[in-house]
Amino acid sequence: MRIVGVAGTKNTGKTTLVTRIITELRERGFHVGTVKHAHGGLDVEGRDTWQHKKAGAELVVGTGNETLFNLNEGLELEEILNIMKYIKNLDFVVLEGFKHSPYVKIATSDFLTPEDDSSTILKTVDVMRLDDHDVVSLVDLIEERSFGIIQRLDCKKCGFESCQEFRTAKISGAAGANVQCVTDSSDVLLKVDDSFIPMNPFVKNLVKKVTLGMVESLRTEEFGAEDFKKIELMIKNEDDR
Repeated sequence: MRIVGVAGTKNTGKTTLVTRIITELRERGFHVGTVKHAHGGLDVEGRDTWQHKKAGAELVVGTGNETLFNLNEGLELEEILNIMKYIKNLDFVVLEGFKHSPYVKIATSDFLTPEDDSSTILKTVDVMRLDDHDVVSLVDLIEERSFGIIQRLDCKKCGFESCQEFRTAKISGAAGANVQCVTDSSDVLLKVDDSFIPMNPFVKNLVKKVTLGMVESLRTEEFGAEDFKKIELMIKNEDDR
């Protein structure tokens, strides 16, 4: 799952650019998700879900043709991205806002101060002047330079000495489009309390094989799960005495 941001000042076409990037990525056959940063609340005052939250519900779920989870607290971007990776098999996530995220981004205006890190800005564009050819070229650049969640393992499996060196090489174009973090996959995810814990390829493969072997020895067919595609295991490390 690769990540790209669209950032800029207010009323500079961020949402317009996000939708055009999504459309182009979808036309290339990719599965795409989005995350929007909002300074205020996301729920509409007076709606049923808003009233549930106002009454004191900590987690509100609305479901019908769509499902909306409304958690009564803000989450860090890394937590959100890991949850998205767990829920849905996505190729790209497009961020709207998140000016200071460590991921590559397209700017719709000059929004950085002299003290800010400008290295993540791939290009600054005037959204109102972009034609279809410009968007294609922009998504070509995104495909080449974007990368997934920074694992901070420094496992060197990508060919670089550290995750930071890998990140720098991807942003600058020194690493090709096919060079990606091998530990950033959704086949095995570990969450301890409120933190997703990255695992190197050896540990991840070990956990997967042991867990699959254990489940395959159970009588899953009696419960209608003989052709399982995903295993979820939750262990509470609590003293209930």
